[in-house]
Amino acid sequence: MAQPVVLLVEDEPAQREVLAYNLEAEGFVVQRATNGEEALELVSEAAPDLILLDWMMPHVSGLEVCRRLKLRPETRGIPIIMLSARSEEVDRVRGLETGADDYVIKPYSVVELMARLRAQLRRVRPATLGLALEWQDIRLDPETHRVTRAGAVLKLGPTEFRLLSTLLEKPGRVFSREQLLDRVWGRDIYVDSRTVDVHVGRLRKALCAFGGEDPLRTVRGAGYALG
Repeated sequence: MAQPVVLLVEDEPAQREVLAYNLEAEGFVVQRATNGEEALELVSEAAPDLILLDWMMPHVSGLEVCRRLKLRPETRGIPIIMLSARSEEVDRVRGLETGADDYVIKPYSVVELMARLRAQLRRVRPATLGLALEWQDIRLDPETHRVTRAGAVLKLGPTEFRLLSTLLEKPGRVFSREQLLDRVWGRDIYVDSRTVDVHVGRLRKALCAFGGEDPLRTVRGAGYALG
């Protein structure tokens, strides 16, 4: 299972590095951005699983970064936790109305921030937190690395397991080959996109080993979906 990627957008070096240290200690892959422009560029290159976004930054503010990302269909679903020293209710409301999924006031407890971060990840990538995934008669348990269909235990290789986990997190959603490469193989490993097709074929075979309809859907020119 690929580790969840958090984009940390903070222009103050000391705060950025302390927070990055704590995130990495919790098992997250951390991308760093020192300003809003850099954050938007990084997201366009490879979407993170979650964004920790400081409000007060020069040039492009965190609020504007949030607004732009939530307007784009391809980035709208990325959870954004806004970090701000602005503690007035009107500021919290403004941040949330702009599209932030959570609002944390500085100075904050790192323990509380991690709990809020995990709550957001539980919503978008539950398997990375060890939570079982179910869809119709298919069940995947990341803790025991066990997959069953209609009660029968299926034999999946590690790549097929990660592939199924990704598809199970968003049944019905079409994942492009590039998105699956990022989620299943990781951003730092070069794999030809045709490799995805090979492993989808293996996953199909495993899921139908004991009968039942093929639950995987191929969308020509777009990618693959579960259901």
